[in-house]
Amino acid sequence: MISSNEYFDGTVKSLGYTSAIGKSTIGVMEPGEYEFGTTAKETMKVVEGELIALLPGETEWKSYKAGTSFEVGANTSFKVKSIGQTSYLCQYE
Repeated sequence: MISSNEYFDGTVKSLGYTSAIGKSTIGVMEPGEYEFGTTAKETMKVVEGELIALLPGETEWKSYKAGTSFEVGANTSFKVKSIGQTSYLCQYE
């Protein structure tokens, strides 16, 4: 079953699904700064656009452009800045 998710007054929208490799969401962010909490380990892949992320334990923001990814551990939070509209694939473990 496909689930629909909407966050931050509709500026972040995603579709959730389960495939042979596990749970995932694919979505789009409008330009802006967002903070997300995690309950499972996540791998976020930038499909199109650019995210600048401040990951747990880090003090410097880092840029992730289309084709790159980053991981975030379970039960933590991270911040991202979306540069333009940015699409992503988030896979959960």
